[in-house]
Amino acid sequence: MMQFGESAPPSPPLIHLNGQALRLDLTSPEAPLHRPRPWPGFPISPKSLGSFNTASCMEQLLVHCANAIEANDATLAQQLIWVLHNIAPPDGDSNQRLTAAFLHALIARASKTGSCKMLAVAAARADADLALHTHRFSAVDLVTFVDLTPWHRFGYSAANAAIAEAVEGFPVIHIVDLSTTHCMQIPTLIDLLAGRPEGPPILRLTIPSPTATTTMPPPILDLSYDELGAKLVNFARSKNVAMEFRVIPSNPCDAFDTLIEQLRVQQLVSDGGEALIVNCQMMLHYIPDETAGAISSTMSMTSSMSLRSAFLKLLRSVEPTLVTLVDEDADFTAGDVVGRLRSAFNYLWIPYDAVDTFLPKGSEQREWYEAGVRWKIENVIAHEGLQRVERLESKGRWVQRMRAAGFRGVGFSEEAVGEVKGMLEEHSAGWGLKREEEDFVLTWKGHNVVFATAWVPS
Repeated sequence: MMQFGESAPPSPPLIHLNGQALRLDLTSPEAPLHRPRPWPGFPISPKSLGSFNTASCMEQLLVHCANAIEANDATLAQQLIWVLHNIAPPDGDSNQRLTAAFLHALIARASKTGSCKMLAVAAARADADLALHTHRFSAVDLVTFVDLTPWHRFGYSAANAAIAEAVEGFPVIHIVDLSTTHCMQIPTLIDLLAGRPEGPPILRLTIPSPTATTTMPPPILDLSYDELGAKLVNFARSKNVAMEFRVIPSNPCDAFDTLIEQLRVQQLVSDGGEALIVNCQMMLHYIPDETAGAISSTMSMTSSMSLRSAFLKLLRSVEPTLVTLVDEDADFTAGDVVGRLRSAFNYLWIPYDAVDTFLPKGSEQREWYEAGVRWKIENVIAHEGLQRVERLESKGRWVQRMRAAGFRGVGFSEEAVGEVKGMLEEHSAGWGLKREEEDFVLTWKGHNVVFATAWVPS
């Protein structure tokens, strides 16, 4: 077996696709294809390449490539990469674009060893191309961007309906917004609260602010949180809602330790007339799924527990009025890269398939949208340790965690059903709503995408 960084003539490897052994012979005497491909000099017929051009075969080729990289077999890895480059152009159909994104992530993973210069150069070039599409959104542009799809709006609609019902009669409402979309849910919630029959409440909004070294996902806001807060306060004032905005330096890496401590202090001085709402929108899976590194004093008592479970138990201790938990319904926590690749490939086809229904090929917004998905794929595949922050867990696992922490599900009202269905009618016919016991699940062509749950202390 050839190691990365060595040079030797490639030998035809034997791989298995769809249960059949297939010899990947890239050294046949056929005339070479005259195309500007990443690894020229490996002749192969267009007909044989076309036989690989299905989602199932692409997935299996990616798995073989991942295994070759993990085994440090540069010959096989480079041959598979060449084939994948030819069958999965980054501007092709949805399956090809998905495969191209995973291929880039595998190249990035291989290049991190520093021993295969060819892969390192390819990764650097791909990273430079990706950087061109890393967009920084204004607040107005981000609202428009989020509204393109139900991916986030689904959770907003379900959570806002549950929050509005839970805070009826409270004169003061404290919202702790743990969201990846920089408070884009809050204006609609302000609208709802402004129209209460008993009159608008005083609204307090608290958000965490990650440190400069914290790895956080797209979308990126081209605005400071102070500026964002001023915009939200002005909007609330226009709706006759008195609002306070506070930012607490805190991040998922330590399970929002500082934020939880602030809530505990506030609880000690509270007179009980304030509703505390913790709104978790696709943020909790960025808390490490196993205890790692130093843990601060607040968390030290739970050192034998995962940070996620520790966070939920401490959250339960501050007696929130309601916790809304919305996240993507997939599992990216496998310890091996092949397991994560399979899970991610069979989930992240959804955004690539869906984007074809609402954004034209070549549009700037489509580049931004798919760049965000590619960021997620690279984090899942190319990174390890605390740098791998995309650690999704399934709805069933989160339900277990919430119940173990002392919460019980409260479900959603028929009014909430109507809100979500009305929102989905604004999008393409592939999106749907499924009810699983007390919970909501957003679907695309029948496949689970995002779940929404609501919880109170038991």
